Amino acid sequence: MKEYYVRRAAEYEDVYLKPERQEDLQQLKTMLSGAFAGMDVLEVACGTGYWTQYIARTARSILATDVNSEVLSLARQKDYGRCGVSFAVADAYSLAGIDLVANAGFHGFWWSHVPLQRLPAFLAALHSKLRPGSKVVMIDNRFVEGSSTPIVRTDGAGNTYQVRRLKDGSQYEVLKNYPSEAMI
Repeated sequence: MKEYYVRRAAEYEDVYLKPERQEDLQQLKTMLSGAFAGMDVLEVACGTGYWTQYIARTARSILATDVNSEVLSLARQKDYGRCGVSFAVADAYSLAGIDLVANAGFHGFWWSHVPLQRLPAFLAALHSKLRPGSKVVMIDNRFVEGSSTPIVRTDGAGNTYQVRRLKDGSQYEVLKNYPSEAMI
């Protein structure tokens, strides 16, 4: 999956252009623009910084992390206003090398890419970098028939997968576990 997101980096934000998603996206942008007012935010799997730019409108600082330096290069090019935004290459399952202890955590559209058996490790890593009582916001997709890429298989652990095609014609099988109450 890491290679897929490196190869997809330049076209990553195209997903936000779908007309049927505009109302929901506007609600998320508005919510995130005020959700972290005055807070120090640790963002996991920030990708191209699409959501970072909305959080930055009122956050005091953001440490935006991703496992791929290629997507972080794109994220660094955005305008984050007066918010102190810094970037770090980090594995979401350990967050090794991250010295920050934040009072807020965020990830957008990452949970659905976490193998079910690795959810405890991801949550433990995130919580280890947050102060007690920190605010955490997680947003993700839900499956919408006719809009979402179909699920093509389920593995023995219950993880589900999609086949995704990039503009260059390459195909990748990508883990996509749509969040549900049963997962928590």
